[in-house]
Amino acid sequence: MSFISIQDVRFAYEQEEGQPVKNAVDGVSLSIEKGEFVAIIGHNGCGKSTLAKHLNAMLLPDSGKVLVDGDDTSDEAKTYDIREKVGLVLQNPDNQLVASIVEEDVAFGPENLGVAPDEIRRRVDEALKAVDMYEYREHAPFKLSGGQKQRVAIAGILAIQPECIVLDEPTAMLDPSGREEVISTLLKLNREKNMTVVLITHYMDEAVLADRVVVMDSGRVLTQGTPEEVFSQVELLKKHRLDVPQSAELAYRLKGCGLTIDKIPLTQADCVAMLEEAMK
Repeated sequence: MSFISIQDVRFAYEQEEGQPVKNAVDGVSLSIEKGEFVAIIGHNGCGKSTLAKHLNAMLLPDSGKVLVDGDDTSDEAKTYDIREKVGLVLQNPDNQLVASIVEEDVAFGPENLGVAPDEIRRRVDEALKAVDMYEYREHAPFKLSGGQKQRVAIAGILAIQPECIVLDEPTAMLDPSGREEVISTLLKLNREKNMTVVLITHYMDEAVLADRVVVMDSGRVLTQGTPEEVFSQVELLKKHRLDVPQSAELAYRLKGCGLTIDKIPLTQADCVAMLEEAMK
């Protein structure tokens, strides 16, 4: 059984009287395995953030099911168990920082779960070290940079010791340096600690780092596969108003000019290798 199983889920937000009901998530079925890094992409309003909030029972399906490690998110008796297994990090870290000192903020989650003080201390230190923010443990969160705040928000989730972390566009409000800090942290957690990561993003250069990319459009899954499989479908993505990594865009245009390209590059290094080969 998959760690997270999304089964024909539909969800609509309440509409003003007289307005037609439109599903934000419209019949999505998806499986996420333990230890997998999944990126979910799509333009604004495609339903990706709504889907993310279903993964830890922040939202419940109107129809269909979401199972987390076999537990149904609609079962109220399982809500806390599910939220211990799946932590959610929101776009704006200021919405998740609640204390005036970094280490107190990270301790907030386990304290509310009734974890013993000695264990809280251990978890806080471990979580801050995991995101390379231990030296800032006595700092005020509001004095940190955007990337540092987001890493503290991630540490706050890690202190709960979830098996999976879901991030809803965590780098959308950050500069390139802050984005790099957050993404390198996620890769480290996934590769060194085997944590399941679900990243909602509109940055294609972040999505290429995932094991699997899921593309959403109009509340549905448009396509999914490895980054290579998804981003080689340039025409399909463009038809649905989606970007592709710059390297893939360049290769697509060169191919349209008659250049023979066997494999679409996803990174700058891949692109350089492609150009070197083409120029021989």
